[in-house]
Amino acid sequence: MPRLRLVFAAAGLVLGATLAVAPSQAQQKPSVAPAKPYKSVMVSPPAEMNDAGLNALRDKVGEAVKTRDRAALAPLTVAKGFFWEREGGDAGKGRAGIDVLTAALGLTSKDAVGWDILGAFVDDPNAAPSQTRKDAVCAPADPRYDAKAFDALLKDTQTDVSEWGYPASSGIEVHAAAQASAPVVGKLGLTFVRVMPEESAANPAYLRVLMPNGKTGYVTVDSLVPFGNDQLCYVKQGGAWKIGGYIGAGEPQ
Repeated sequence: MPRLRLVFAAAGLVLGATLAVAPSQAQQKPSVAPAKPYKSVMVSPPAEMNDAGLNALRDKVGEAVKTRDRAALAPLTVAKGFFWEREGGDAGKGRAGIDVLTAALGLTSKDAVGWDILGAFVDDPNAAPSQTRKDAVCAPADPRYDAKAFDALLKDTQTDVSEWGYPASSGIEVHAAAQASAPVVGKLGLTFVRVMPEESAANPAYLRVLMPNGKTGYVTVDSLVPFGNDQLCYVKQGGAWKIGGYIGAGEPQ
């Protein structure tokens, strides 16, 4: 499950971080921006990064995730220089890499959700060069889109970036209810789509979305990619890829 699909999916996990939690956050707001038709803004999912060494690292991390093995994860993480970019600066300075990664993801929590989040990160096939860290690549990578058009969309709809996601592929079916057998009321193209707060006890495997034509419906959580996720970053050390940093707030401490 690609991480970013991850966030929504956490089942739900890491839609990690962002969209998965956006609906509940929106419910807590005193008011929600009105549901109305909006202009379609095209988005292109990030391309996969096909690097044999990075793929091998992700496979090894995936094995450590299956057994929740911190000892196996430690050598796959840089010992020194691990960065954790979050509000307030770098929270990783002077600390062992495995300790920072553990804190960022909450790997010691009893529910093991941090391990699931890590697994979703390494399952994500894409990555892109970091905008702030030289020689680091981070995933999930951001999609390609017209930033000005998206900013205008947020302004016109009176919404926040956390309320939006994009389809993992074109043609995602939108159902009238939160179940696969419900009638299909539309399909999503490769454009940003608004995720609406769900006020009833709906199927957690589905999200309620507002299509550009102003109609609402339901899609599976793994069919949408959240926008603005936390990122896991990789660096080369001694010619080999390792986990080298984390960008985002991380799990509650």
